[in-house]
Amino acid sequence: MMSNDDPQLFSIHNLLSLGDNYVIPIYQRNYAWGEGEIDQLIQDVIDYCLLKETRNYYIGTLVVAEKTVRGRSFYETIDGQQRLTTLSLLASCLKNENINGQICDVLQYEKLVIDFESRKHSRQTMVGIFNGKFTDNSTGVLDPISEGYRLIKKILPQKLTEYKVELQQFSNFLFNSVQIMRVKVPKDTDLNHYFEIMNSRGEQLEKHEILKSKMMEVLDGDKESQNCLHMVWEACSNMEKYVQVGFSEKQRNAIFGDEGWSSFVIDDFEALRDKIGQSDNGPPYSTSEQTLDEIIGKAKENNEHSGDKNREDPERFSSVINFSNFLLQVLLVQTESENVPLDDKRLISTFESKVLNGKGDDAAEKVKKFTFNLLRCKLLYDQYIIKREFGTDRWSLQRLRNDNGSISYKNTFGDEDVNDTKNRKILMLLSAFHVSSPTLSYKYWLTAALRYLFTVNDNSNIVANEYLNHLESVAKSFVFDRFLSVNDGLDYFDIIFQNKGVYHTRKEALSDEHMENKLSFGNIGNNLVFNFLDYLLWVKHQASDNKVKSFEFTFRSSVEHYYPQNPPNGKRLDQEVLDSFGNLCLISHSKNSQLSNHMPVEKREHYENSKIDSVKQYFMMKYERWDEASIKEHFEEMKSILLYTLESTERPELSLEVNDACFARKNGVTQ
Repeated sequence: MMSNDDPQLFSIHNLLSLGDNYVIPIYQRNYAWGEGEIDQLIQDVIDYCLLKETRNYYIGTLVVAEKTVRGRSFYETIDGQQRLTTLSLLASCLKNENINGQICDVLQYEKLVIDFESRKHSRQTMVGIFNGKFTDNSTGVLDPISEGYRLIKKILPQKLTEYKVELQQFSNFLFNSVQIMRVKVPKDTDLNHYFEIMNSRGEQLEKHEILKSKMMEVLDGDKESQNCLHMVWEACSNMEKYVQVGFSEKQRNAIFGDEGWSSFVIDDFEALRDKIGQSDNGPPYSTSEQTLDEIIGKAKENNEHSGDKNREDPERFSSVINFSNFLLQVLLVQTESENVPLDDKRLISTFESKVLNGKGDDAAEKVKKFTFNLLRCKLLYDQYIIKREFGTDRWSLQRLRNDNGSISYKNTFGDEDVNDTKNRKILMLLSAFHVSSPTLSYKYWLTAALRYLFTVNDNSNIVANEYLNHLESVAKSFVFDRFLSVNDGLDYFDIIFQNKGVYHTRKEALSDEHMENKLSFGNIGNNLVFNFLDYLLWVKHQASDNKVKSFEFTFRSSVEHYYPQNPPNGKRLDQEVLDSFGNLCLISHSKNSQLSNHMPVEKREHYENSKIDSVKQYFMMKYERWDEASIKEHFEEMKSILLYTLESTERPELSLEVNDACFARKNGVTQ
């Protein structure tokens, strides 16, 4: 029989409603979950909610210490406070908010169970949110708990709309089928020491390392192939390095071509195995009777001591995705199967069903095929997908080059000029995609890009204009075939693999009434709608406006009403006008918090000497007067730019030949 001190599995309903109290001790860090973590949690719940078979979703562990102080019993939270706080915020949102016009039953969530030791402001904020008294912060102080709640209010309705999940369906699954393990530490535990050890312990074995071990087992008895798999895996798994750096100079010449190290000059796994098997000393591994440990040690030695003239700085770039999720991207591109979820929590089970499900030679061939495609896709990823460059914190789209045996970098397309037009446009569109989907999983834009690159037989045949045309078509399909669709939006899989990224919606299918509704506040399905419009505006005006030219996409998540919803001294406009796309722009939450209730003229004065946060907002601020007429006019202008992209497959700078007078109106707007 389980004792009260044994680990216990709780549904979220029981966790929040059985009367237990959880205190976040002062030695814990403040609440720190941002958009990525909150988006991922909501996405995970929706994913499991939509599974055809009934199953629970295990959300992790809550480590606590049972304590009694002055007659009050509670659980001191040692590990899991970020998750517990977010669940409390999510439950409060479901209890208090009208979401997509729906109110749900939240299963007796009647008492706040979380408290904060010696953090009066956090306690008051959480109590206010629980009691339905949350208001968007307009003081300029960015409170992390309030920000978390605001993000939930933004993300949850978007996700429910995008995946066609009813609010009550989501709520029922969250409270009944999402489960968490509560573990109590022994009563005599030194909690400060325990917490110190817990936070300094080594990293657990990652899922991709377990997967690698399973694949090595499939190749048991074939040391050459095991060595090839090991070296490819190690070279690819460091997403912050270009894959060529994972091999010796001699191996680079053999695999990627001795002229530029930018091509893939081998055709299959067997050829790859032979090239890798050639050490710098000449003899292949197959001539020796080395153990697997010796092979791995030798491969590591080759990687670390290859004698290159110029080794890559290990912190030069930051990847937009981690290795576990990248493995799933490669598998999806290779198999084109709907049953490959882009969610690394299911990494092992997915590979077991798709790659490790054969026997004997069949299983070995599947592992070899994936290994070959992994290396090929990592090379494509490194050259044709953006990275964040440390030091400058700017987006980068560069390829690694062989510079007389040393490593150098240049733009993937065009010349060395960082402002090269072709390279810059692709970089801008890729970064627009990425900031619209900041989580590590479910990066369908990356799938669309990799599928296109993968289908080109020779990466030397990837042409800038054709790649950009494809990315623009994918953006149009995401925006118009999914987020702004007249009927049920297309699935990402259909867009990418059935339609090959070619958009299908035509301008005449989108009525004025439909566009006004889909583009109104609360109905915009994804931030890509704003970011794609900003990209189109940037393309049109960057050559003639230096401020627009310097614009870069950042992780903006707050939809601002440019004319405020609660003006301090001005006239309040009708809600329909306030919520019109003409009055909305996407900016950072910190800026929105500072000036959310200020009038447009004050916002313009504040922003005019700052970097552009939104190109759309930049042109909104050119109006001398911002009123109902200006909002309607700006809406028509922005709508026309979005819709005009559906009229032609020509380049954006040609298809955006709308009347330039739209930026120089009678209201006194200046260019």
